[in-house]
Amino acid sequence: MSLESDPRRMRLLDDPLAIRAMAHPVRLDLMTLLGREGPLTAADAARTLGISQALASHHLRQLAKYEFVEPAPGKDNRERPWRVVSTSQSWREASRTPEGAAAADVLEQLLAERALDSLAKWQQQRVNEDPIWRDNSGIGNTGFYLTGEELQELTAQIDALLKRYVDERPIDDKSTRPPGSRHVSMTQIVTISPETADPEQ
Repeated sequence: MSLESDPRRMRLLDDPLAIRAMAHPVRLDLMTLLGREGPLTAADAARTLGISQALASHHLRQLAKYEFVEPAPGKDNRERPWRVVSTSQSWREASRTPEGAAAADVLEQLLAERALDSLAKWQQQRVNEDPIWRDNSGIGNTGFYLTGEELQELTAQIDALLKRYVDERPIDDKSTRPPGSRHVSMTQIVTISPETADPEQ
C-alpha cells in the first residue's frame, strides 16, 4: 500500500498514552523534520536538530512505539532511516474522558507555545518577504455568535479545505511540492465564551 493511499496518514488520536507520547518538544521536532525532509536516520536527524544521536534514537523509538514513525527502506542494510506514518493528527474525541482531556490539554498547550514561537520568528523576517507571503500570514481575530451545529459545520468546512492540500501534497513527499511552494503552518485556536444569563429574560 502506498503512503498516499494509506489511511493512517490522517490519524484520529483517542489513546491518552499516544497523545502524551507525542506531547514532547523533541518528538514534535523529529516529526516536523521527518515531514519536511523525508526519511532520515537517527544520526542525520540528531545533526540537524543539534542533539545527540542517542537522544534522537530514544525519541524515535518512543514515536515508533505509538505508530507515529516507522522504519523506512535504507540504501543498504546498515542504514536505518525513519519516516513519519501520520502526517495529520486529530484528538477531538479524546476529551470525552478525563484522561484523554488531560493529555489533549498538555499537547495543545505545547503546540500553542510552539506556534507563538514560530509567529515571533516570522514577525522578525516578514518585513523582507514578498507581499504575497507577508499579507496572507500572521494572526487574524474574528468573534461571532454560532450555534453548536453551526460551529461543527464551519469546522468541517475548514477541515475540508485543508484536507485537499494534505491529500494532494503529503508533507513528506517532496515530489508533490509545486515550484515556489513553502512550508506553511496553520494553528487553529477556537475558544468558546461561557454562557451568560440573557439580561432581557
